[in-house]
Amino acid sequence: MSTGMIIAVIVIVAAVVLVAAALIARARGRHGGPDLKRRFGPEYERTVARHDGDAKAAERELTERVERHGALRERPLEPAERERFEHAWTAVQERFVEAPREAVAEADRLLGEVAAARGYPDGGRYEEQLAALSVHHAHHVEGYRQVHRAARDGAGGGADAGTEELRTALLQARSLFDDLIRTGHADTGRRPSGVAADDGHRSGTAARGHAPWALHKSRPKES
Repeated sequence: MSTGMIIAVIVIVAAVVLVAAALIARARGRHGGPDLKRRFGPEYERTVARHDGDAKAAERELTERVERHGALRERPLEPAERERFEHAWTAVQERFVEAPREAVAEADRLLGEVAAARGYPDGGRYEEQLAALSVHHAHHVEGYRQVHRAARDGAGGGADAGTEELRTALLQARSLFDDLIRTGHADTGRRPSGVAADDGHRSGTAARGHAPWALHKSRPKES
């Protein structure tokens, strides 16, 4: 092959690569934002806000999360595991009445344990675990962020949140707990994150002790 032909082939290959890159960039620009908004919901808006309104930077971060964790397959929970976690969460709710800060710290630990049992990075790698959870449970992950922040601030001697703020955090965290437990049956398929359970399932959950609690009980005194 002559030098001229080699140069021509190189030019053609380079042109093809450039065209392909342009098409990919155009496709991402056309579909990336709406697709990411649908997938991440409120997590999309939170990430944009954290990037000071820079949607492109937020989308790059969220795209990276999907690339790292999108292929993760959740491990189904065995019935005994599921029952143990449910009992543990009920104990957290009951403890909240007398010791809200300790209960929130325990909820933070328990969420990390449940997520690890489902196949997510273990709780010792909180940021990585949270990122993976946000890909698959985007509509429920904010509660985990709140209880983790409250637990960290309490343990580090930071400004303690008030009882009502802790209550709100725990209520929101329970939505992630329920989603992890509800989609964790060994004998059921995975329900997409953010899709509400039917009334029958909600009734069953309430019967097992996960109905909203303590909203009308006497509030514990602030320490």
